[in-house]
Amino acid sequence: TKRRYFLVGSNHAQTKHRVLKIDRTEPKDLVIIDDKHVYNQQEVRELLGRLDQGNRTKIGQKGSSGLSRAVLAFGIVGFVRFLEGYYIVLITKRRKMADIGGHSIYKIEDTTMIYIPNDSVRVTHPDEARYSQTVLDSYDFAFVFCSYSYDLSHSLQYNLTLLQRPYEQGSSAASSTEEEVHTQSKQDSFDIFEDEGLPTKGERMVYGLYNEPYYKYVWNGKLLERVKDIVHHDWLMYIIHGFCGQSKLLIYGRPVHITLIARRSSKFAGTRFLKRGANCEGDVANEVETEQVVHDASVMSFTAGSYSSYVQVRGSVPLYWSQDISTMMPKPPIRLDQADPYAYVAGLHFDQMLQRFGSPIIILNLVKKREKRKHEKILSEELYRAVVNLNQFLPPSHCIDYIAWDMARYTKSKLCNVLDRLSMIAENVTGVLRTNCVDCLDRTNTAQFMVGKCALAYQLYALGMIDKPKLQFDTDCVRLFEELYEDHGDTLSLQYGGSQLVHRVKTYRKIAPWTQHSKDIMQTLSRYYSNAFSDADRQDAINLFLQVYQPSEAKPHLWELPTDLYLHQTSTMAIPQDRRSYTLWWSEGVLSYLPVPYDEVPCEENMKKVKVKRMNQLDESIDIYTEFFKPYELTSFDDTFCIAMTNSAREFMPKTVGADPNPFTVRKPEETGKSVLGSKSSKEETVLQRKTAASAPPPPSEEAISSTSEDDSEEDREDEGTVSQRSTPIKLMFLCLSSHFQEVFQHHMAKEPYGLNLAEFPSEDDLLIYQREPVSRFPEDSIYGVLPPQVDKNSREVFESHVMTGQGQVRALCREDMLMYREYIKNRYM
Repeated sequence: TKRRYFLVGSNHAQTKHRVLKIDRTEPKDLVIIDDKHVYNQQEVRELLGRLDQGNRTKIGQKGSSGLSRAVLAFGIVGFVRFLEGYYIVLITKRRKMADIGGHSIYKIEDTTMIYIPNDSVRVTHPDEARYSQTVLDSYDFAFVFCSYSYDLSHSLQYNLTLLQRPYEQGSSAASSTEEEVHTQSKQDSFDIFEDEGLPTKGERMVYGLYNEPYYKYVWNGKLLERVKDIVHHDWLMYIIHGFCGQSKLLIYGRPVHITLIARRSSKFAGTRFLKRGANCEGDVANEVETEQVVHDASVMSFTAGSYSSYVQVRGSVPLYWSQDISTMMPKPPIRLDQADPYAYVAGLHFDQMLQRFGSPIIILNLVKKREKRKHEKILSEELYRAVVNLNQFLPPSHCIDYIAWDMARYTKSKLCNVLDRLSMIAENVTGVLRTNCVDCLDRTNTAQFMVGKCALAYQLYALGMIDKPKLQFDTDCVRLFEELYEDHGDTLSLQYGGSQLVHRVKTYRKIAPWTQHSKDIMQTLSRYYSNAFSDADRQDAINLFLQVYQPSEAKPHLWELPTDLYLHQTSTMAIPQDRRSYTLWWSEGVLSYLPVPYDEVPCEENMKKVKVKRMNQLDESIDIYTEFFKPYELTSFDDTFCIAMTNSAREFMPKTVGADPNPFTVRKPEETGKSVLGSKSSKEETVLQRKTAASAPPPPSEEAISSTSEDDSEEDREDEGTVSQRSTPIKLMFLCLSSHFQEVFQHHMAKEPYGLNLAEFPSEDDLLIYQREPVSRFPEDSIYGVLPPQVDKNSREVFESHVMTGQGQVRALCREDMLMYREYIKNRYM
């Protein structure tokens, strides 16, 4: 309406609705009303009908509606204000990318910004359009992901802890009565219960727990800051920026899903050369937490399913350093901006890691150590001194492990196998690995792939899929995993550097094709162009979206600032009241719980972040099956199975019949569906399928040989169904062949499509086996000799009643039918 926006939200089952009322008469303030009431479908229709009737110009007028729909959306990203009034940012297009235990993960593909104040109260500003276009045009929503029921900001381990599971009244995790629950919460000083209505007599209640997200990896936290304490938490959907991909591995028909989730930090975020090192709060540039989740997809349940997760981190070297880009060159000089003899900023960074991951923390530093002119070596020396300084104050059992390995130097050596060395490092990792090179792009992604490959073997071994924790290259499983990690690396490289990866796993295996060199040159040029011309605009969009910079008429515009240094170094502008100790550089309480991460300890500080909600036992918010699978409605497979799987093991398996379906079998490049040198074209796939489906070749006469022995390369250039005109020269060539080679050639022709020689007659043993096998389960091979199926009495009565109903003779409904009908109407319409 003219005065308000009414935002109507519902669950997937359309059984519960909530309504937000947003005032449009305030020119610059945000006024939102949430009555916290849960409406059913009929109540929402009546409410919207009254609003429509009451806002028409004349009562009873049927022309223009007083209530008009503005947009259909899938969630709220947040509320943002520049120099005028507030905008609401809504998700208008999404695509399902992964599924973890029934929890769907979506990729946001399109958004819209709707201006909230109406035109009568709008106070215009000349620079408003430039700010809004900066966010719309420069900020890329293609790498943003969300979930309605799964907390993407936390790891699977955190989401599966006891605090995250719904528990029933009377269980060991809860008190036996409601009064005892309140008493226990008061004794522990944990005010975590949210009143959702008291249970009626005889009703069994379930307590569901939810907690605050990890805001470091939430990208719309600032956009929801104004409303998170006003609206119900169901309205708040926190998004992550990064990557999400899921691949399916079939192990003899048993589906196993491999999911890769990359969470990019929203702290000190930016583009490649504009954000380097760390800020004064210990947040590093290009910090990404990558989690690989492996689970048995045949069981879709968190409580009954089998899950395994491994987490590793990449991030810039945690020092005060930058690169001078005033004169653009391929390798701008590295400089240390500030002396830090006590490793203060590195201590802040590793304190964050101890809180989130526990110990041990392992650093894999891949920057160069030997250079003719000091460049990357500056960072290696300074980081080593920082780790040594911090370790002297930690207990020996929890010290930071530091591994420095010049990966670029060993890549040039002909005697050293880079991936073998990385595999040895991966086998010795026992904790969370933090990998970095200078850019945290190419070298880092290959190292993370090798560590992830080693972890994948242990994950499959723990789930009982393989008999020993070892995976070899050139297997379907590793090819699938390699492609998933390269998609992961390309996506992060596009976000940070403006191009895809330059050096890939095949480059370090030294099996990349010669055409890859030209692609590497193009990616390098693309990265250089992006850094020189578009990074500044992308950085402005990130600063606006993350609300690092908030426009105001009292300060200069964002594009007028000479640098955004002080936007990301907020602590430098204020004198700290209580400076951290240089020796006890970790947070209070962290050391006493190691090696367990402090964030997962059920202490008072963490319990304050947890809320408990009382709800009915049949509530969809804790029952994924009831929410998405509705047996009382007609649903389609397109809605239920709408996931866009990244790839499947079938794409890498041999296309020939009779091939070993084991995804852990080492295969030659020519045997696989996707070769080592790259995936086949669609035309080649069509030709291969046509060859496989072809019938057995005729006896090897001259005409048959001339028509079937076409050159593959020529056949690829022809359309389907056409006959080659090159049969005559091949026929002449074949007549010149020796009799011995003629037999071999005929044998190969018969064996190629089917994987066996069809020219040979079956042996006597095979004929006896064939004769013993029954042709049919029926006693006679005749339709007249088949007995009709036996139907019980109840089924016949149901069928007869349907026939009678069709003839107009409706029998009286019994009590069971009435109860079933009432239940259907209640679930469907009330």
